[in-house]
Amino acid sequence: MNTISGNIIDVTGRRIFSGTIYFSGKIITNIKEDNNKYENYILPGLIDAHIHVESSMLVPSEFARAAVRHGTVAAVSDPHEIANVLGMKGIRFMIDNAKKVPFKIYFGAPSCVPATSFETAGAVISPNDIKELFEKDGLKYLSEMMNYPGVIFGDKEVMEKINIAKSLGKPVDGHSPALKGDDLKKYVSAGITTDHECFTIEEAKEKISLGMKILIREGSAAKNFEALKTLVRDKTEMTMLCSDDKHPDNLLEGHINLLVKRCLAEGYSLFDVLQCAIVNPVKHYHLDAGLLQKGDAADFIVIDNPESFNVLETYINGEKVFGEGKVLFESVRIDEVNNFNLSKKSADDFKVHHTSGGLNVMEALDGELITKSLKFAPKVINGFIESDVQNDVLKIAVINRYNDGKPAIGFIKNFGIKSGAIASSVAHDSHNIICIGTSDSDMADAVNALADSRGGICVCENGKCDVLKLSVGGIMSSEDVYTVSEKYKSLDKKVKAMGSKLRAPFMTMSFMALLVIPELKLSDKGLFDGTKFKFTELESE
Repeated sequence: MNTISGNIIDVTGRRIFSGTIYFSGKIITNIKEDNNKYENYILPGLIDAHIHVESSMLVPSEFARAAVRHGTVAAVSDPHEIANVLGMKGIRFMIDNAKKVPFKIYFGAPSCVPATSFETAGAVISPNDIKELFEKDGLKYLSEMMNYPGVIFGDKEVMEKINIAKSLGKPVDGHSPALKGDDLKKYVSAGITTDHECFTIEEAKEKISLGMKILIREGSAAKNFEALKTLVRDKTEMTMLCSDDKHPDNLLEGHINLLVKRCLAEGYSLFDVLQCAIVNPVKHYHLDAGLLQKGDAADFIVIDNPESFNVLETYINGEKVFGEGKVLFESVRIDEVNNFNLSKKSADDFKVHHTSGGLNVMEALDGELITKSLKFAPKVINGFIESDVQNDVLKIAVINRYNDGKPAIGFIKNFGIKSGAIASSVAHDSHNIICIGTSDSDMADAVNALADSRGGICVCENGKCDVLKLSVGGIMSSEDVYTVSEKYKSLDKKVKAMGSKLRAPFMTMSFMALLVIPELKLSDKGLFDGTKFKFTELESE
């Protein structure tokens, strides 16, 4: 029998009392109150209600080693990214790797692989695959249904996936940025239960009024906390906290604990905040993460006090996994998997003939996944459209990495780099190669560096390329979190030295191929208008 004593924060009873927790193996066997004075506080562990672990560029076992430092004991994770690369093989890689460490990752069955028919992915997840993932692999929920037009118009395969989940009692996650009115009603009525894409409080309140639960997202690129934070106080029962996408350097700095601290600094009730950060995801997704009750799993954290909320220790299933500033379990060996077929490119592959009309330009927005559509006069030299560094209208390319092809070209504003190019094989959702550069030769150098490494992120300038190799699916590293974080920070610093003012330029770039979020995006098949859900021309009158 093990024991731990302190001031116990009972999140379900909404009270604090001094006492001792008794736990044997993985389970809390008893909790006894006393009248002793304690300095420390004990409460259930924090839960990320929606994340793509792959966005950390870490495999699940290494993500866990970073997360437990911040009092996270569980994550609700959509393995959508690896599924788009490797299908069922990729999902099972994630499941198997996660089982090797004492951390609770609850995976969902990816609903949109590929995310749309307007891009090339590395795999397909069928309705039969969805059913198998639920029945054989025990996955917890149907991951975010990005194909909201398919739901609204009753696409047969989309509805089959949703109905399989509903028939098995599995929650269905949503993804419906800016959807409202009758279309939103149709989407919700199909059985969609959550949304993490709200960027205005009005949007969130409309969705809540229809029964959707809102996940307040604060990730490396998309930051919606400031817009939505009042939901913690006003709509506590309908609110959860999530990161969605978290790069390795940010993950080392903090996780859901940072959102808890920000809520407390706003003066919100401790119990309201903890209900959003712990209780609501456990109940919504039917998780076996403990809520510090007799008979629950012994998942809890020790903090100094509720005001500063500094995590001192983390326990999962009765095992101490973090304490005295150290993670108490080791990295595990990785069996790398990948899907990569990309030939070397030349500068000529990135040339664009000027025809007529104005240039349709994507405008990247710092801290947002949405873009705006702008019109610019193209910079034309010898009949070809070039990057216009002076006006910060740079060339962007997406290249199919599964069935090697010619780059699709667009133009983008707000990346700000004055020389060189950046590229990545992390490009949501299909994870083809994405590249932004000031010249065709720089872009070719960057893409070729990724072809050599079979995936990664890179910065190229003056003929020299620096690469963070992502050899697991082209989206995750086999290295430890500290190595990946330092390398990523080095590349991030280089991009900013080249002129970018974006807080997370690589993360922002990775979403410029995400067609299911408007307005203008680029896939390996061409420029895409997300408001009309169809391809559009690079130049138009």
